[in-house]
Amino acid sequence: MTAASFYGSIPVFRGFTSLMEPRLYSPLPDDWSIGVADIVDSTKAIAAQRYKAVNMAGAAVIAAVTNALEGREFPFVFGGDGASFAVAPDDLESAREALAATATWVREDLDLKMRVALVPVSAIRAQGLDVRVARFGPSANLSYAMFSGGGLAFADAAMKRGEFAVTEAPAGTQPDLSGLSCRFEVMPASRGLILSVLVMPARGADPLEFRKVIEDIIHLVERSPEGGRPVPPQGPPLTWPPKGLDYEARATRGGPLFKRRAGVLAYTLFAYLIMRFDIKVGGFAPKLYKQQVVENSDFRKYDDGLRMILDCTPQLERALTDRLAAAARDGIVRYGLYPQDAAMMTCFTPSALRSDHVHFIDGARGGYASAATALKAMMA
Repeated sequence: MTAASFYGSIPVFRGFTSLMEPRLYSPLPDDWSIGVADIVDSTKAIAAQRYKAVNMAGAAVIAAVTNALEGREFPFVFGGDGASFAVAPDDLESAREALAATATWVREDLDLKMRVALVPVSAIRAQGLDVRVARFGPSANLSYAMFSGGGLAFADAAMKRGEFAVTEAPAGTQPDLSGLSCRFEVMPASRGLILSVLVMPARGADPLEFRKVIEDIIHLVERSPEGGRPVPPQGPPLTWPPKGLDYEARATRGGPLFKRRAGVLAYTLFAYLIMRFDIKVGGFAPKLYKQQVVENSDFRKYDDGLRMILDCTPQLERALTDRLAAAARDGIVRYGLYPQDAAMMTCFTPSALRSDHVHFIDGARGGYASAATALKAMMA
């Protein structure tokens, strides 16, 4: 079964509150594979304030695989310091090459080490686990994949043990990262703080009790203004030259770096002026694009656990902490919360004229990786 016929046939659900509804999730075909990637020692990179590089590496995985599959839709999830996705058998070799090339690029251009692996779904099911996928539509423009069944968590742990590893491509190999950018500035908290939230089931937790906790957390958030969305209604701040200029230059192909930098500098100035003065160019309408950026932002998701980047009040942070601490005492969840003063966005826009551009959100001072560190400390 092709990716288009399987993934495209899954109905899109709109209300995030119904996230834990089992009927929304379809089991992946047995002959598919799960791709996983993460940054080794991301905690050290974050301590050195290399948040943007870490996020760029995670988003690069999704950009490289999307471009390798020539834009065919496939399920993926951005995890801050890495990413996970699922591919059909026909796309497996293209995905493998994209992963291998991305690992090389991350080491050579971002000076980070990335682990990458491809795990057969059949190997996951042999462990008594599953991979089921749903499609959540944050707007009418696009949908994001949500994963359940414990298979992604297994694949991630197997990768960290060195199993199912994909070997790096030869030195100098560059993936096709067209459309990957990080031009927007960080987004300061408007309600008090930006909170990175990571909630996983505790070992042996009752699935119904875990579902109840996740639903309680989502309801607490939904009652807050705009569901805690960290992207301002008018879109993220934009300045020129953008702080992510060097990363974007490194993500482009061809010629020496100084020439690529000059090219990105010129192009981003053009883009900045269009956005700043709301100038329509061809079919591109800046106001509509900014509205889509806000609507398409990927600030909450589920991949065997709940991940959210929230702009929230100290009161909401306390309510979330109290609910999660009680559930942890009852042996239902493991969780990590990490407060910071701003959120950041990394964008993947294969075409600015289409409405399905994707915008990955993380905390701007540690984000998901720091929430994961807090979660691990809880287990120690």
